Amino acid sequence: MKLELLQKQKMVMTPHLNQAITMLQYNTVEMEQFIQEESLENPMIELEEPKQDVSFSEDIPMSTYQAKPSSYMEEDQLDTLSGEEKCLTDHLNDQVCLLNLQEKERVILNYLILSLDENGYLTICSDEAARLLRVSEADVENGISLLQQLEPAGVGARSLQECLLLQLGAYHPHDQAAEQVISEHLNELAQHNWKQLASLLAISLEQVKSIAQLIQSLDPKPGAAISPPSTKYLVPDIILEKVAGTYTISLNDRFIPGIRLNKQYSNYLGQNNDASAYLSKHYQRYMWLLKSIEQRRTTIVNVTKVIIEKQMDFLETGNMGALQPMTMKDVAEEIDVHESTVSRATKNKVIQTPKGTYELRLFFTSKLGENEDGTSSAKVKTLLKQLITSENKKRPLSDQKISDHFKNEEDVKVSRRTIAKYREELRILPSSRRKEI
Repeated sequence: MKLELLQKQKMVMTPHLNQAITMLQYNTVEMEQFIQEESLENPMIELEEPKQDVSFSEDIPMSTYQAKPSSYMEEDQLDTLSGEEKCLTDHLNDQVCLLNLQEKERVILNYLILSLDENGYLTICSDEAARLLRVSEADVENGISLLQQLEPAGVGARSLQECLLLQLGAYHPHDQAAEQVISEHLNELAQHNWKQLASLLAISLEQVKSIAQLIQSLDPKPGAAISPPSTKYLVPDIILEKVAGTYTISLNDRFIPGIRLNKQYSNYLGQNNDASAYLSKHYQRYMWLLKSIEQRRTTIVNVTKVIIEKQMDFLETGNMGALQPMTMKDVAEEIDVHESTVSRATKNKVIQTPKGTYELRLFFTSKLGENEDGTSSAKVKTLLKQLITSENKKRPLSDQKISDHFKNEEDVKVSRRTIAKYREELRILPSSRRKEI
């Protein structure tokens, strides 16, 4: 055992460095919230209303970057307000008002309506509802029966099977074969076991096909068409516009307030007292905040510039198959930063392009094949979807046959397991369940 001194370099995660890394992965909304919180803690920070003519430019060979408000933000926001839409509950209550019911029946029916999910399915069992309402289970069953008589047909069902039976009874009340299939052989129908269904029902395959088409015409989610979908708004962090054949990159800083030094306290800096020491500490935080914001802007612009250069074909056509193989490591090497920096710069970021609004990470796609150019996984998925769409539905292609097709016809080596993975991501059924009569 001995004591010795060693001199070595070591990276220390300072609070300021941690703040810069955290700010890089903020989107526009989170950045605005962070600056607001920082201004509450730092007396040296004074915020001002976001400027409409904020500019930040740098020479980019293929485009010019200007942090300016997007044209879509200049539209009249009143135009985006929709009219009043009734939900499923309102739609059913309007029908209940027209029924001649006793007070007890009306209370039970209103409670059951409030127990429906957005698809129109009943989420409470009859015994639990009877216990909560302090009525008999028979009264609740009578209320469920009344509910299931309302429009849309199938509302108030407690299972998919019951929902389909209610719709079948409303639209096709005399089709006993379809009723038997839903009641007894729904699983065989879902698995596309056509020959087994024909044998069980002692009917021809043509009749099985007719029954299957009839059942597929029913709505498994009757309440979804009435319930208004929840609107999700995307605030783009980066705006890409094409002006006179040249792409212009813009950071959407419209909502981010301006940051300036509070002159009321700046006069106390440099004095030899406790107040000056306190303000000097927060002045350093103020300067570091400005530096971090500027560094964040530069990094995002540089990353976006490389992405646009590599994915120009996609930006021109909007076709997912035009995406070129590109990884975060490729972008990191291009702008000489670490791969984790690119990951943080693209996290939760949304870019608005002339062809639509996308998450920034959509542009990153792996490469298939051993050659230098390779083929992007996005292109393989597009080709896979097109191939399955145009296949013979009576003899659908298996995953292995699709793999062989890519190898022989497209000169792309894709394993059967990869085909199965992509097919599941595209929500495409296996060949056994795509087969039609």
